[in-house]
Amino acid sequence: MAEKLKITLVKSPIGAIPKQRATVEALGLRKLNKTVELPDNDAVRGMVWHVKHLVKVEEI
Repeated sequence: MAEKLKITLVKSPIGAIPKQRATVEALGLRKLNKTVELPDNDAVRGMVWHVKHLVKVEEI
């Protein structure tokens, strides 16, 4: 696994189910095209897996 993940919100969560909207918010993504760097661990990877259609992920 990489040391960090660079996660970018590329699709609006407006039409997503409420649980997915909450996951996007918990990742720290509030606006479209916002990018956050989070540690690469199982918890973050699980959250990203649930919203993989809304975000773009890069390993850094």
